[in-house]
Amino acid sequence: MLLFLFTACSKKETLTTASFKTNSGWGYTIAYKEKVLIKQSIIPVISNTKSFETESDALKVADFVKQKLQQNLSPTVTKNELILLKIKL
Repeated sequence: MLLFLFTACSKKETLTTASFKTNSGWGYTIAYKEKVLIKQSIIPVISNTKSFETESDALKVADFVKQKLQQNLSPTVTKNELILLKIKL
């Protein structure tokens, strides 16, 4: 039984998120088994090129994208989703 639980846990390898400092704010990465899948240094889907204002905002979007990936959905983020997440644009 213990072996089964360990196997179940190890098979459910999780995605990890991390923030990083940019020249103008914050960005995030999403990794799987220490391999970076997504590195986002600017806020997606807005017309001007700027980083997230706070580390908290970057991680909030990273967690949102991670949830999408875990549900086998596209990792793209819409402007409306950013608004719903209360990301300062």
